[in-house]
Amino acid sequence: MSQTLFEINTPGVDAEKLVAEIRAAVEKKTGEGVYADARIAHAERMNLAHLRDADEFLNFYLKCLRDAVFVDISDFPIRERRRFWGPALVALKKVIWGLLKFYTYRLWSQQNQVNGLLVTAIEGVDQKYAAKIQELERRVQTLEKQTGTVSKVYPPPAAPEATKDWKGA
Repeated sequence: MSQTLFEINTPGVDAEKLVAEIRAAVEKKTGEGVYADARIAHAERMNLAHLRDADEFLNFYLKCLRDAVFVDISDFPIRERRRFWGPALVALKKVIWGLLKFYTYRLWSQQNQVNGLLVTAIEGVDQKYAAKIQELERRVQTLEKQTGTVSKVYPPPAAPEATKDWKGA
């Protein structure tokens, strides 16, 4: 029962060719560094279709956490779109920002420390349990060889690997 409920297409348009052209253009621009901007790179990393299994997803998620862990504490321009009250509002906002900057920076820097420690702890727990699971899988495999039984539940253990990016490279 592999019938499609509905299909959207346009006569005369080769969707596969169009997708291939788009992917080639993106690959070319990525090679040229056009997509080096963090927002574009983040959107590209969010393409979850490339994630094949739970381990790959967890590695991807931990990498995203590591990339996004720190709060940006740099100054920002204060702007106002309203013409009549604009200059007065900008001046007021700058005074308020000047008064609150000390407290805000202190709070943000503390939050950055906590975020960094939490991500490091999560990565440590993940690595610890991944190593423990691999060791248990090796032990099961050794016991199966000794007893002559074969388990269909556990695949052969893979060698420990560093955290992969979303492409698995």
